[in-house]
Amino acid sequence: MPQPPRQRPTPADDARYGPVALALFIVYVVWGSTYLAMRFAVQGLPPLLMAGSRFLAAGAILYLILRLRGAPPPDRFQWLGAALVGVLLLVIGNGVVAYAIQWVPSGLAAIELATVPLWAALFAGLWGTWPARLEWLGIGLGLIGMVLLNWEGDLRAYPAGALALLLAAVSWALGSIWSRYLTLPAGLMAAAAEMLAGGALLIGLSAVFGERLPASLAPSALGALLYLVVFGSLVGFSAYNYLLRQVRPALATSNAYVNPVVAVGLGAGLGGEQVTGTAMLALLVILAGVGLIALGRQRSF
Repeated sequence: MPQPPRQRPTPADDARYGPVALALFIVYVVWGSTYLAMRFAVQGLPPLLMAGSRFLAAGAILYLILRLRGAPPPDRFQWLGAALVGVLLLVIGNGVVAYAIQWVPSGLAAIELATVPLWAALFAGLWGTWPARLEWLGIGLGLIGMVLLNWEGDLRAYPAGALALLLAAVSWALGSIWSRYLTLPAGLMAAAAEMLAGGALLIGLSAVFGERLPASLAPSALGALLYLVVFGSLVGFSAYNYLLRQVRPALATSNAYVNPVVAVGLGAGLGGEQVTGTAMLALLVILAGVGLIALGRQRSF
């Protein structure tokens, strides 16, 4: 039986390739560096207070910029949707990572979060969007790489941290997929509202758990916090929100495969963490998985 001709990309699709590529670069490279930045930040700040301050500051800055440019404020239902996403992505997904990274090396934390695309694929299937064949193969390769790195780093030495990071991965994946079906503000206002809601909740939890602002803050911790506000949140989270609305879930969450590459490299170069031949092999497998996910995305854009 003759096969129908493949649909050519439309001009609208072509116009999205540039912004999508830039957003992917940001969430791949910039977010990979935030694990080490978080490790430096929690050496001077309590984890929940650090995470809450980061997102509250970034959300307030982005919200003010958008309002000055004429963007309408979120309505009640949009605030509720943003708060739910903020809880899943920022309070649980990121706040738990900030907690665990006090003991777990930054590279291992990024490795554990490499399970996000698998969970995202499963949650997307609940809404009727299962990954394409090549995307499944890419996810499988990525998970093989994650197992190799996990074996290398031996997260069994950090059982509480490993469990916390798994919870963070599941919550991040659920929030990423659910956000596509919730009533949220348009454009970047969604990121601003989510960071404001999530940051405020994290600050509240910090107070409940008795965290206190230290009397003095080391320059390294302050610099790491500023980096997280500007690049990790304002730039990175905005890029991630864009990807969630523009591409398939497997590609939008594929940063979880590349982030370990960046995190392990920076952890070795700046944080004194060790990288072995097994780890390098695992990173190559992860990159191959990302390539297959990207190829599957081009065929199903």
